[in-house]
Amino acid sequence: MVIVFLSKFFRMRLLENQKFENERAIVRVDFNVPLNKEFQVTDNTRIIAAKPTIQYILSQGGSCVLLSHLGRPEGRDPKLSLKHIVNEVSRALEAPVQFCDQTVGPEAESRALALEAGHVLLMENLRYSKEETYGDEAFAEQLARLGTVYVNDAFGTAHRAHSSTTIIAKFFPKNKCFGLLLAKEVNAINKVMKDGESPIVAILGGAKVSSKITIIESLLERVDHLIIGGGMVYTFTKALGGSVGKSICEPDLCNYALKLLTKAKAKGVEIHLPVDVIAGDDFSNDSNIKVFEADNIPEGWEGLDAGPKSCEKFHKLILNCKTILWNGPLGVFEFSNFAKGTISIGKSIGEATKAGAFSLVGGGDSVAAVKQLGIAPKMSYISTGGGAMLESLEGKELPGISALTN
Repeated sequence: MVIVFLSKFFRMRLLENQKFENERAIVRVDFNVPLNKEFQVTDNTRIIAAKPTIQYILSQGGSCVLLSHLGRPEGRDPKLSLKHIVNEVSRALEAPVQFCDQTVGPEAESRALALEAGHVLLMENLRYSKEETYGDEAFAEQLARLGTVYVNDAFGTAHRAHSSTTIIAKFFPKNKCFGLLLAKEVNAINKVMKDGESPIVAILGGAKVSSKITIIESLLERVDHLIIGGGMVYTFTKALGGSVGKSICEPDLCNYALKLLTKAKAKGVEIHLPVDVIAGDDFSNDSNIKVFEADNIPEGWEGLDAGPKSCEKFHKLILNCKTILWNGPLGVFEFSNFAKGTISIGKSIGEATKAGAFSLVGGGDSVAAVKQLGIAPKMSYISTGGGAMLESLEGKELPGISALTN
């Protein structure tokens, strides 16, 4: 399914079409995982997500040289060494994993050349070398010496024109391909933005309109319904003449919000705002709580979640849609007293998905929400790439994708 769909949009070689027998595959993975104070991996989701690609290459008689970054180190910060995750990667892959404390150079090349078929070698943190984030061609050429085939399976960094995600691909004009995870990510986004079954609804949360302008503009070209949640609500509400109390608001964007509403109407897109909100008299889980009409919040109060009438309204809408995109919680879900709107939306999407809709969840906060609420299994697909997914939704070309299709 993934192969057929992606082939309609990209001239590229997919993993299944690439020969791996007796080849060393350089696999760019995204193992930028959280570590605790004991340097133990606390969430191995990204490691598990790369497992199918690595296992496929090994099953075809190849070996894997894994490249990844971890955090944003200043020089060779030992706290951000990938040696801390070797055991977790080995457990996830159910296979031994070797480690090299270099990324490029004679030792790195020697270790890679000695790698036998069926074996895995994890190189040190790419960002120990500042050249990586600069997109340095000489550094990319050194990385390319580590293997004979290049596979990008790191959607989370596909929006960065870094040496290991973009520049390296030019050294493999015929031997480069999408990893299975990267293909699934692009397929899921295309299923919303290019091939989604109508009615299509996008649910956008977030504190500020200014951070979602490009996404909103792009979605107006694609969706039938747009639900606005989070702090963005109050800029739209104020623009429409409502009272928002001390809710987060961007008054300088009120005129722009009105233009968006006008543009949406002209395109036949219905924008849905909450009709009521759960408000607090302080930005705290312990604040006093009241429910107000969304356009009539008194001074001294701030909207912190979608209200019960809004949730009921959104529920009915979501159940009538065939394609659903969710990016951003509806309220301050980190506070249990203001998480009901986000929980409700998640349950509604889960119910719609069970009934046959396709649902895509992406963006750090919304992904965190579905995991925290235990509803992740009810979604069709959860994106592993925050920034990359957002730029995809904005309609931007991702350098890491383009490098594989040129």
